[in-house]
Amino acid sequence: MKRRHLIIGAALAAMMSTTSSYAQDVTLRLHQFLPKQASIPGRAIEPWIEKVQKESDGRIKIEHFPSMQLGGKPPALYSQAVDGVADIVWTVVGYTPGRFPKSEVFELPFMSGDAASSSKAFHEFIIENAMDEYTDSHPIVFHTHGPGFIHSNKPVATLDDIKGQKLRGPTRVITNLLGKLGATPVGMPVPAVPEAVSKGVIDGAVIPWEVTLPLKMTELTKNHAGFAEAPGLYTATFVMTMNKAKYESLPDDLKAVIDNNSGPEVSKLFGQAMDDMDKVGRSKADETGNTIIDLEDQRDAWMKVGAEVEADWIAEMDGKGEDGAALVKAARDAIAKNAE
Repeated sequence: MKRRHLIIGAALAAMMSTTSSYAQDVTLRLHQFLPKQASIPGRAIEPWIEKVQKESDGRIKIEHFPSMQLGGKPPALYSQAVDGVADIVWTVVGYTPGRFPKSEVFELPFMSGDAASSSKAFHEFIIENAMDEYTDSHPIVFHTHGPGFIHSNKPVATLDDIKGQKLRGPTRVITNLLGKLGATPVGMPVPAVPEAVSKGVIDGAVIPWEVTLPLKMTELTKNHAGFAEAPGLYTATFVMTMNKAKYESLPDDLKAVIDNNSGPEVSKLFGQAMDDMDKVGRSKADETGNTIIDLEDQRDAWMKVGAEVEADWIAEMDGKGEDGAALVKAARDAIAKNAE
């Protein structure tokens, strides 16, 4: 009888252990650099969090820490995901120069247009060509923003007008473009832009329309220049990625929830959030009465400079043992495939 009780007790303990494992609650900390109400945090990350929590039946809880609330500077975000300082981060790929060289191809001048199709193309490009750059984390979403514009105190109506202007650039590829255009490029994370403009440290910045909203750029600058048609002057790229050990520690059914909310279609939704808010940002500038300059009639002259930046990048990649021209072709093919 005693032996029978021991067997039953062991069986019950095993069942309880299995049930406990299945019902495990997981809290994940998501860290990023913008205010929660900004385009991607408010219109993509927050809905993503809600969807993951719902599909996990509440077993996954995600705590959202915007505006670098867990500490550090934006360029440290990717390393925070790798090191486990945060469980999930969203960041600009180019904030860590040299770490993701093949991914930079989508930052090249006049590469892409709208963010929705470009984001899906970027995610597919990474899967096919550059996943080896992210083996130290578990990527969820790769995406781009929409076409970048020049927002400055001094109007830019010609190539000559940009010469000498101190303009913030988000990544090394784009600061190279600004330098070749004759501007004085200043690299800094986007949260630092408003103070730098207001204090005269820089004359303006290159950012998409949607970012002008949280930064209040239509109040800080009065001139906006760019290309009305695709492809735009430039795009920046983003990644939302997860600590690898944290992902691997999840039960299979919770891994499936994360997996089902990852990939190219999710990337497209992130890009669509940016496209939608680009329209709002542009409308805000119109309402404010700012000067909006369409550079479309000068596209050839600007693209000539852009081609120099592309050639520099291809040569640099070739020097690293990569086929730079093949990567450019792969990027453009992915964009053409997903064009809408």
